[in-house]
Amino acid sequence: MAEADISDLIELLEKDGNINDIPTSLPMMPIRDVVVFINMLIPLFIGREKSVRAVEESFEYDRYIFLATQKDSGVEKPSDEEIYSVGTIGRIQKMIKLPDGRLKALVQGVAKAKVLKFVRKRPYFKVKVELLIDIEPETLSIEEEALMRNVREISEQLLALRGDLSGEIVDLLSHINSPGKLADLVASNLSTKLEDAQELIEILDGTERLKKVNDLLVRELELSTVQAKIQTDVKDEISRNQKDYFLREQVKAIHKELGESDDKLAELKEYKAKIKKCKMPAEC
Repeated sequence: MAEADISDLIELLEKDGNINDIPTSLPMMPIRDVVVFINMLIPLFIGREKSVRAVEESFEYDRYIFLATQKDSGVEKPSDEEIYSVGTIGRIQKMIKLPDGRLKALVQGVAKAKVLKFVRKRPYFKVKVELLIDIEPETLSIEEEALMRNVREISEQLLALRGDLSGEIVDLLSHINSPGKLADLVASNLSTKLEDAQELIEILDGTERLKKVNDLLVRELELSTVQAKIQTDVKDEISRNQKDYFLREQVKAIHKELGESDDKLAELKEYKAKIKKCKMPAEC
């Protein structure tokens, strides 16, 4: 993540925004393989006809669009029953039309919502939604502060293992003072199963959501630690084999320089093996 992106994200996290301005009927776009969290900035490539129409229609709704993840990413034309009902209202920040007719859009998650009903299914999805408000503690308890500290520390350890840790990211994590926002930020950058991510977005209690993120982080750290060890062991084995091969080639080269052919060496080894097998007494 670039320094400018982190500064923008810090600014986003410090703003609550006025969700009362968001229309309750919106065009909807099913998305694959990702769950969009609040404040998440995500680039989307849009190629399906229904999705293109929904994005174009969103400009009639002040660029707001409802993003919901489809249950099976392999389905080209999902029905309403094949799309999760809880998703995120996004706002299109930038959009360009590609030469092949597809769209590329940068979308920011701004509010969580649930589908109440489908108003339209053709030529694009349009839904009536209910805004979902997270439950956040007015003041943090000792347990909540400890939980947030633990999530920050594990996140930093994971990033360090991957070589992605920077001062800007540490600064970003330290700027977040609510359990729910921290959960969303970490979850949006966590390699997790789609079902786990969807479960997270449906948890309205910020502290409970952070507990779930903490559990996922602990498992991810264990996996990443084992993976790093395996990679190190493989590199060491390769280095050792390369060293052994190099030494064997050196020995061959030395014998060649001394005029000792491979046949003579093989004969010498054969005699040594026979002597060892006969168990001859050691030389006095």
